[in-house]
Amino acid sequence: MIQAKQELLQALAAALAELAPGTSTVAAFESPKQAAHGDFAVTAAMALSRTLKKNPRELALALVEALQRQPAVQRWVQALEIAGPGFINLRLTPAAKQAVVAEVLAGGAQFGRKPANGQKVMVEFVSANPTGPLHVGHGRNAALGDALSHLLDSQGWQVLREFYYNDAGVQIQTLATSTQARLKGLKPGDDGWPEAAYNGDYIADIAADFAAKKTVHADDRAFTASGDPDDIDGIAKFAVAYLRHEQDLDLQAFGVHFDHFYLESSLYTDGRVEDTVRRLVAAGKTYEQDGALWLRTTEYGDDKDRVMRKSDGSYTYFVPDVAYHVAKFERGYGKVINVQGTDHHGTVARVRAGLQAVDLGIPAGYPDYVLYKMITVMKGGQEVKISKRAGSYVTLRDLIEWTSRDAVRFFLISRKGDTEFTFDIDLALKANDENPVFYVQYAHARICSVLAAYTGTRDFAQADLALLTAPTEAALMLQLAAFPGMLERATADLAPHDVTFYLRDLAAAFHSYYGAERFLVDDPALAHARMALLAATAQVLRNALFVLGVSAPEAMARETPASAEVAP
Repeated sequence: MIQAKQELLQALAAALAELAPGTSTVAAFESPKQAAHGDFAVTAAMALSRTLKKNPRELALALVEALQRQPAVQRWVQALEIAGPGFINLRLTPAAKQAVVAEVLAGGAQFGRKPANGQKVMVEFVSANPTGPLHVGHGRNAALGDALSHLLDSQGWQVLREFYYNDAGVQIQTLATSTQARLKGLKPGDDGWPEAAYNGDYIADIAADFAAKKTVHADDRAFTASGDPDDIDGIAKFAVAYLRHEQDLDLQAFGVHFDHFYLESSLYTDGRVEDTVRRLVAAGKTYEQDGALWLRTTEYGDDKDRVMRKSDGSYTYFVPDVAYHVAKFERGYGKVINVQGTDHHGTVARVRAGLQAVDLGIPAGYPDYVLYKMITVMKGGQEVKISKRAGSYVTLRDLIEWTSRDAVRFFLISRKGDTEFTFDIDLALKANDENPVFYVQYAHARICSVLAAYTGTRDFAQADLALLTAPTEAALMLQLAAFPGMLERATADLAPHDVTFYLRDLAAAFHSYYGAERFLVDDPALAHARMALLAATAQVLRNALFVLGVSAPEAMARETPASAEVAP
């Protein structure tokens, strides 16, 4: 069907050129609002009516006549129907729909993917400061960033996953003094306990390992403790390395890896912050007022100018952000995507303004942002707010241990990032159709069970696909054919949640098929054709789940008694 759709789009473009030479109307198909109306819908007649100032239904009639002269339409279209004010509905031939089974099986794990496009993209995500365990918000960030990276990779981009973190500043000082207080025998609530200290049990663990003079290894660093409670610099370095190691364990448990770690401190030691400020001053985009240095961000759409350097000589936090993105651009990443919490919304305009003002040819709108909201965790109908490990929030590792990696990943991507989301632990543990990740994974397991019971030939390339004529088979094949286009749109829109929506639709189409038809039938040719369709469906389920970083199990138990199952 993929080939048929491409040929039909070319036919539509040719028909439009014949009907209205020189117009810019794009040849495109839409999905009819009701499946009964057809397989594809064309709305070009309505668009042309505004341009040509003609009746849209008359234009639709002329467009249908032009389409009927196209060889691809004669080959792949069973019927062309005009509806309403000028909609054109296409009904594909059974052969057009059936072709997708062979296309999926031939493509295998590559089905839906595009060849390398020669372009690089950096996805920066998680970027948690090394001051504590990763919380559930970091989990949403990690799930979004990793799925987005998989999406971009599937469409031919060369993807670099980067983790940026603040390894200096007030938060690191607080981490060091908190650990030092634990080393000196203090605990939260004691006299002398620092007011702004971190109170989680992990601080006591860091102190114990520092006192034992242990060596900690993280993906980007290693450090050996001196054991001296007065070695505040050593405590800070050990604590950062310790927590970076803990974050690495969190990310490993979540199945996320990074290609590169970037330290905020390097922006200062390498002179990038000072160099960026000099460039902005030289470009005439700054001014002095009240002892501070300001950037004229209002020239680039910001609601007010922003302070760059305060009167005490220190820089505001967006200045190193600008320097960091200059570095990204100079490293050859013309496309950059940042996954950040919605609390960073205010920095978007000022960072982009700084990048325009620095006058390096950085394109407007650089970088792209995917913003997400924090989540609420519910268990037993009550909100869960505190983790013993962290002291004040639920950690990502807690969520994984309470449920599973698959559930956490699927749930955290299942809504658009900038919408509120409640993670229901009880729902994530259910082994029934209420749980969306179970519903999808169970579709794959069901198929594997049927394929395991099949004793016929596995040479599905020889299957007679013309035998796949049941309505539920047609619906399932249309879902399979939608996969490549869904990946392309989700990538363009930076919308990995679209993959979860697609998976639920595909699983629903399969479960309907499972309930309506028998697969291990007496007719060997029909059984063979249906096995081919099932094998193709399992492949697309695996391909889509891979984008999310979710497994495709071959066997699963469910809460419903086996007697309630519909026999295949």
